[in-house]
Amino acid sequence: MRRLSVVLAGVLVLLGTTLTAGCADGGKEPAAAAPGAPEEPLRVGYQRFGGLSLVKARKAEAPGTTWSLFESGPALTEGLKAGAIDIGQVGEAPPIFAAAGKIDFRIIGTSQPVPKGEAVLVKESSGFKTFKDLKGKKVALNKGSNVNWLLVRLLEANGMTIKDIDVQYLKPADARPAFDNNQVDAWIIWDPYFALAETPGVKVLVDATGLANNREYLLVSPQALKSKPGKIREFLKTYREVTDWGIGNPGERVKILAPELNIPEDVARRALDRSAQPLAPITPEVGDELQKISDGFTELQLIPVKVDIKGRIDEQFSDILR
Repeated sequence: MRRLSVVLAGVLVLLGTTLTAGCADGGKEPAAAAPGAPEEPLRVGYQRFGGLSLVKARKAEAPGTTWSLFESGPALTEGLKAGAIDIGQVGEAPPIFAAAGKIDFRIIGTSQPVPKGEAVLVKESSGFKTFKDLKGKKVALNKGSNVNWLLVRLLEANGMTIKDIDVQYLKPADARPAFDNNQVDAWIIWDPYFALAETPGVKVLVDATGLANNREYLLVSPQALKSKPGKIREFLKTYREVTDWGIGNPGERVKILAPELNIPEDVARRALDRSAQPLAPITPEVGDELQKISDGFTELQLIPVKVDIKGRIDEQFSDILR
């Protein structure tokens, strides 16, 4: 526990995130839609390549929706805070820090684990063979995203602290050129940026297998739960159907997603083969998984108060996702 304490204490420096106040959990309940009133469009926030991208590419099958693209999970949770979207998908770390920042949401679905969808990339010419070889080296990652938890687990597993590496806080668009031009020694990143960076001379040092589940989580605003329940249910049915279709038809899925993401088909295929997983219902057990991460952050004062992230789970749509 002493080792984990040192590791997590260091991540406070890494995250560098100012948790801002939003809508408190105990606030006023949002008003329900008037009986018989037409529902407004469902506003969906998605990330490049995330599970929702295929639905977006086949949006004719999801009428009554509008779409907003976000570069990362933390940016998407800010969209929820601002009331710009009703529902969106993120990795495992953003919900915890969003909850600590008093952003109000519920977790209504998840995916099967995607550990191979995030990894540490290095240049083959570097000679690095294990994560321990990165002591004293520059390591790039997007702060507040799923890769933050992977870094914590990597440091713990290798008996290291955050002081053992030189962390560079870079968004994917900035990290890629820094990595390509050898301005950083390693890049911790997720698909499809991961697959795009797998060019000749680049190798995977380690992925999240055995360290982090790297699930996707569906977050929804309480207001939307009250005012657009029918839209949410129908959208989740479509999401499940489209996801299952994609898994069963990988060749056609690639042909649809590659132009949507503006990436070559071979890159899309490589990323999808390891990262596209079936949807799964949100359960108390999955809540325990998130709560364990959250409690570790709270214990070492990485977030100001204990966050009941498990209490954010809403199982009312789980029948659709089983």
